[in-house]
Amino acid sequence: MPNKTTVTEFLLQGFSDVREMQVLHFVVFLVMYLAALMGNLLIISAVILDHHLHTPMYFFLANLSILDLGSISVTVPKSLVNSLLDTRVISYPACVAQVFLFVVFTSTDLALLTVMAYDRHVAICQPLHYERVMNRRACVHMAASAWLAGIVYSALHTGNTFTLPFCQANVVNQFFCEIPQLLKLACSDSYSSEVGVIAFSVFLGLNCFVFIIVSYVQIFRAVLRIPSEQGRHKAFSTCLPHLAVVSLFLCTAFFGYLKPPSTAPSGLDLVVGVLYAVVPPMINPVIYSLRNKELKAALKKLFVGRLFSKN
Repeated sequence: MPNKTTVTEFLLQGFSDVREMQVLHFVVFLVMYLAALMGNLLIISAVILDHHLHTPMYFFLANLSILDLGSISVTVPKSLVNSLLDTRVISYPACVAQVFLFVVFTSTDLALLTVMAYDRHVAICQPLHYERVMNRRACVHMAASAWLAGIVYSALHTGNTFTLPFCQANVVNQFFCEIPQLLKLACSDSYSSEVGVIAFSVFLGLNCFVFIIVSYVQIFRAVLRIPSEQGRHKAFSTCLPHLAVVSLFLCTAFFGYLKPPSTAPSGLDLVVGVLYAVVPPMINPVIYSLRNKELKAALKKLFVGRLFSKN
């Protein structure tokens, strides 16, 4: 019988063992985290405080910002603490919580992006039925369904991973607890489990992606039939940011989960982890605010109004 020891903690991979590089990593991640925090909080505040933004599209956008805040807050603060204290340790319960919450936020993110594609499809392809189809009750049900689906999916995903005994090692080749990296540490032959889990995730992701693409094909066909150039520009300005966010999220996530596995620590693993865990929550507010005149006007009103009221 091979020796089996119970794993009580994991060691996360650091970006560098050089103290100066650890400090640089701390500063860079802190700036990225604060940028994501500020951008998403501004969007949430604008949607809540400006009654002109009390529409289905901005309701879903506020939910998306909450998810982005959650996903980046699950991974980055622990990495910041590890770099600052020159440690790599994460306890077993903390790793379980990190996996569960990260999968909740990212899977709900994908479900919500799919719902937002449907919202844009109804708004542009069926404008006369929009208020009836996308009423307040329907929007709340859709958002709640996305959250519930994410929680259930994450519970199954996390449970499938941590029911396996870990005894190969306790070094995770990533700066946060990531399921593909954890499955490499299992005592039993986890190849079938890994293939099953990743295949199921890819299947769901591809279904959402296909639904989004089909919706946008119909949207662009409808937009091209709009006679006025101003109408086409307004339709594109609300659809292109969403399509850019979907593409960024899915491309980086698929690359992270479908790239060939490696047993040795790799800098590519860390870069891919940053691309799908840190970059999208930071970039999403920029993408939406740059292309959306209503949101920019609300943010300007929020800042200018507060400034003049104080003066």
